[in-house]
Amino acid sequence: MVNNGGNMVISVPVERWTGKVCEVVIGATREEGGSRGNKLILGGESTLPMLAFEGNVTVPKLGLEVLDIVPDFFPERIKNDFPQCTKGAREWAKACKEAGAEMICLKLVGTNPEEENRSVEESVETVMDVLKGVDLPLFVYGCGAEEKDGKVLSACAEAAKGERIALGLVEQDKYKTIAAAAIANGHAIVGLSNIDVNLAKQLNILLMDFGMKKESIIMDPLTGGVGYGLEYTYSVMERIRLAALSGDVSLQMPMISDVTVSWNAQEAVIEKAEFGDAKGRGVLWEATTAIATINAGADLVIARHPSTIKYLRSVISNMYAKMDLRGAK
Repeated sequence: MVNNGGNMVISVPVERWTGKVCEVVIGATREEGGSRGNKLILGGESTLPMLAFEGNVTVPKLGLEVLDIVPDFFPERIKNDFPQCTKGAREWAKACKEAGAEMICLKLVGTNPEEENRSVEESVETVMDVLKGVDLPLFVYGCGAEEKDGKVLSACAEAAKGERIALGLVEQDKYKTIAAAAIANGHAIVGLSNIDVNLAKQLNILLMDFGMKKESIIMDPLTGGVGYGLEYTYSVMERIRLAALSGDVSLQMPMISDVTVSWNAQEAVIEKAEFGDAKGRGVLWEATTAIATINAGADLVIARHPSTIKYLRSVISNMYAKMDLRGAK
């Protein structure tokens, strides 16, 4: 019941959900045999985002990407604003931690056979170098080439045993090799589905049938940036969360939103007088995408520009400041 200051008392309807999003923990601390300074806990919600009066809500986590190489497609704007990204993965990751990132998503794009085709050994060395240089929880992604990713991520999983990293991205027709490596070495999996509830559900079922525990699966429903499919992403993420809270066990995993795709929009970087100053436009494009997906249920946002998470932290602080988070993590 809410008193509006007058004589009228407003009764706020409360939804009673039967389901809950499971918690997935990434990162093993020194006390647990790893070397991470803290753990990243995703999930745990028992209601929709922002509706803390109905149940448990959790504050979304913010991370930054690191690449093993600086590819041709990487925006010049970020290289200018964030020159540490040109000094190798370890220094890049250190700068991300200093910028306030809660996790690092290391993308091994340089392993692509059609690009630099970096070796398995080079990739393992990069992963271990980042783990030694920065004590944040770590996600490690391949390049998207199935055969190469299987070899690279399996080797990285073995080398990082005990650190409880997250391996990705796996898809419906290419998950077994990476999932097996994750199970054998105590890591988690990030499953990618192409903005489709049924695809997300089917992939989770396949992973669980293969032997992955629900508490080791994270969903990436694929983020479309502002002007490039964001409305579809929002709709699918919201439907996934509604299904989870309604009791669908196969969708009760936390979701992440990789908003780095926002930089693919020409509007984020184009230098045109009628578009205004381009200096901060990419950050706003990325942040706007992130705010939408957070409202749709994203537990973790992975961004590219450090200023994006600085901006998002301010927004999130205002959004959650007056909420009773009921032990939110």
